[in-house]
Amino acid sequence: MKFLELIEKRQSDRKYIDQKVERDKIERCLEAARLAPSASNSQPWSFVVVDEPELRKKVGNKSIGPLRSFNNFAPKAPVILAIVMEKPKIITELGGRIKEKEYPLIDIGIAAEHFCLQATEEGLGSCMLGWFDEKAVKALLGVPEQKSIPLLITIGYTPTDYKHRKKIRKATEKVVKWNKY
Repeated sequence: MKFLELIEKRQSDRKYIDQKVERDKIERCLEAARLAPSASNSQPWSFVVVDEPELRKKVGNKSIGPLRSFNNFAPKAPVILAIVMEKPKIITELGGRIKEKEYPLIDIGIAAEHFCLQATEEGLGSCMLGWFDEKAVKALLGVPEQKSIPLLITIGYTPTDYKHRKKIRKATEKVVKWNKY
């Protein structure tokens, strides 16, 4: 599959069938994330794969929004990945303070998308979740209190009748400027 076709195919999937995801597919997704670029090659991440059914359901339940209005699909996802933010290299940390940028969060976003693109290549659906009870998820996964989990990613097989949605994006001329804003 060509890269732009892969990007077109990748979407936030919110429905999964009850089918185990093969470990080798998860490992290729993890390798894609591990190889992602990062500021000063800090690689400020670690990954916790949650595929044990009861624990996965508990983590998924901690991502359901108020009034069960969103993320209610998460407990049914066959796999949930927690991305833990690790301490970056000192040069990255200092540079971030000077430039007032959170480089580790940018890096984690890149790694997360690498993971999701590889999942798409593997025939899996995925969805990044930013809404979840982080304190509860950290406790469930044994993540130290001083660390943070910026993202969870659900992955699994989608139903055969699940629709691929056409991407609705702003027109190129509205988002691209050449040489000046």
